[in-house]
Amino acid sequence: MARLVYSAIASLDGYIEDASGSFAWAAPDDELHAFVNEQERQVGTYLYGRRMYETMRVWDEVAFADGTSAVAADYAAIWRAADKIVYSRTLTETTTARTRLERSFDPAAVRALKAQAGRDISVGGPGLAAEAFRAGLVDDLNLFLVPVLVGGGKPALPTGVRLDLEPAGHHRFAGGAVHLRYRVR
Repeated sequence: MARLVYSAIASLDGYIEDASGSFAWAAPDDELHAFVNEQERQVGTYLYGRRMYETMRVWDEVAFADGTSAVAADYAAIWRAADKIVYSRTLTETTTARTRLERSFDPAAVRALKAQAGRDISVGGPGLAAEAFRAGLVDDLNLFLVPVLVGGGKPALPTGVRLDLEPAGHHRFAGGAVHLRYRVR
């Protein structure tokens, strides 16, 4: 059975974007990005809400841009090779390969996907992840905390959810970021 993994790059005070909607402060350096790439190689399917999909679809073409680093090109290849499911009531179509559109998040369908998938599934974006957390679907949590306080914005983790977590690993990066991995008990 595949694991459903939620990963987020967040400020030390727990936000994925600041109060103005910016996340430029979260751009990973090559060391952190290479680490993320190794984590993402295990993913066979990405689950996204509309906003996260619109943010991530840049990876469909980034590897072809002049000046793209090797680590970014590697991530782009990983991303393009995976299936993507986008949950949106407003999108009329998707613009990337291996992508299908669903109108609503169905926990039973995600449970069935987990049961039959040969590789891990990633849920991206805190809104959709909150639904997955509330439905008891998330197995692993990867938080990449960057050394910045943004003072408010969009929280990385859902409110109103209580879960017992088991530490499953950590890593400190030269640039000051830390990776914390947890499994849901």
